[in-house]
Amino acid sequence: MAASAPRLCCLAITGPTACGKTGLALELAREFPVEIVSMDSAQVYRGMDIGTAKPNAQVRSEIAHHLLDIRDPEDAYSAGEFAADAARDIAAIAARGRIALVVGGTLLYLKALREGIATLPARDAATRTAIDAEAAELGWPALHARLAAIDPRAALRIEPGDRQRIQRALEVHALTGRPISELQSDVTQSSVQVESIALVPGDRAAHALAVEERFTAMVEQGFVEEVRVLRARPRLTAECASMRAVGYRQIWAWLDGRHGWEEAAQRAVTATRQLAKRQLTWLRGDPRTEKFDKDDSRLYQHLRRHLGRLSDGA
Repeated sequence: MAASAPRLCCLAITGPTACGKTGLALELAREFPVEIVSMDSAQVYRGMDIGTAKPNAQVRSEIAHHLLDIRDPEDAYSAGEFAADAARDIAAIAARGRIALVVGGTLLYLKALREGIATLPARDAATRTAIDAEAAELGWPALHARLAAIDPRAALRIEPGDRQRIQRALEVHALTGRPISELQSDVTQSSVQVESIALVPGDRAAHALAVEERFTAMVEQGFVEEVRVLRARPRLTAECASMRAVGYRQIWAWLDGRHGWEEAAQRAVTATRQLAKRQLTWLRGDPRTEKFDKDDSRLYQHLRRHLGRLSDGA
């Protein structure tokens, strides 16, 4: 029997939003032969720069970044696509004799990269158009009821208003005749070995304040105008996955006149804090990710040791 190919290695820096992942990664990238692979479900979208805290052009000219600006905001992007794209980029980085540093807080992406992905059919525009037409006539809850009849397991974990996931589950069934939950249980092992370290805020009150201050800074940098420009795109709607990102969703609602500005801003800050809480809950249940207080004096040296070892093996 032929020996299996050696698995690629990478280091992932993760943690809740606004905990300093990007700044730390850039500091490391200036010391080690690192290329950064973004693990952020909103930074994949073109035109979503301020509200995602995407690295600016100057930073990207100094340090190679991957998986930024690879989708139009009207289009979906899945964890499976991320895992495949990230594995490809990590392999190319290793071939150049450099180290892949995966950075971001989309923990479903981390899970997919670490554990592997199910083989699902490619998206089919005609099938999606037909599903969307039915949803326009009957409503997404009705299509969710249809999903419950053909795939009860998938329906249990998908909310009746989750347009993107209902559409994908029905599309997969239409294309294969098999439930998506059945196909998702058949996972191909990942080709990537991930060492992951999470930055965890020790002072929750200080972190909550940092979330609010970051939103205020984004608004001062032009976040509202960014959403206004996106909202003018003919195919982009508030139901698209990209516009469900925190901050974007609340500013869009304000532009629609559904809230006053003070309420919209507070909703954005609250939603971001809730996201951070969910991320922390997920990380607490993940024994494979090392956790460090983001202000721990040992953190940087610990990361340096990881990168030094990966550099020696590159």
